[in-house]
Amino acid sequence: MVTSLRTLGIIAIAFVLAGACTARADESQDPRLQEFRAKLRALDWVRGPREVTANGNATLSLPEGYVYLDAANTKKFLELNQNLGSGREVMIAPKSLDWTAYLQFDDAGYVKDDEKIDADAILKTLKESNEAGNEERKRRGWTELHLVGWSIPPAYNDTTKRLEWATMLRSPDGESTNFFTKVLGRRGYTSVIMVSSPDNAPGATADLNTVLTGYRFNGGDTYADWRPGDKVAEYGLAGLIVGGAVAAAAKTGLLKGLFVALAAAWKLVVAAVVAVLAGLKNLFFKRKQA
Repeated sequence: MVTSLRTLGIIAIAFVLAGACTARADESQDPRLQEFRAKLRALDWVRGPREVTANGNATLSLPEGYVYLDAANTKKFLELNQNLGSGREVMIAPKSLDWTAYLQFDDAGYVKDDEKIDADAILKTLKESNEAGNEERKRRGWTELHLVGWSIPPAYNDTTKRLEWATMLRSPDGESTNFFTKVLGRRGYTSVIMVSSPDNAPGATADLNTVLTGYRFNGGDTYADWRPGDKVAEYGLAGLIVGGAVAAAAKTGLLKGLFVALAAAWKLVVAAVVAVLAGLKNLFFKRKQA
């Protein structure tokens, strides 16, 4: 029987969490599994506490116990876990990798926050776009991911200038929760996508929100710093959910009949293989011991 990389990742859980298991010792020696784990350890992990310069004239205060990957290493991490990336997002996570979050700045301009949100209509659009993303996953020989529905319906916090929502995805390997945040600034916004298991989602969401208190646009680029004459985005809060600039094109009728988020596919299909991530909980601890 041929063992896939995904299966090897699941096998890794037993060895990373429970140590060497003689009953499965043959799988632990599989060269593909060893290569997979070696590539993860070879990534350039930045450990907190540390101040990290972020795109969009922003700063992240990475707390102790958390790790960070720059854009190049995040792209490698996503590909190792069979996910698509734009090459521009960066990753933060607790060193246990109980969850991972991906941040990307978009200089689309100032997004007005005076728009009402139709959660049902947006969900319909996202489901159609997600199925379009599955075509690319099948082309790469990856398993499909299906959007089930909202875990947290979209809501906007006028105080923090953050738009938040969460979706549930399902694949043959199980379910995953993706938590989304858009942090609005003067010249654009930062997209944050968190991936966790459904059981861990409430705690992970609270954890991420704590970490994001250390993310800030620098002086002159906060949402309150907007001045007349600055660039204004062509879409509002709903457009942020269904896909930024593509939503603006759809608004003018240019994309009628097409799936609206293909140009922003990374926002819709980033859903890490939860089983593999869970199997790497002790990666950093073991590396430190070594």
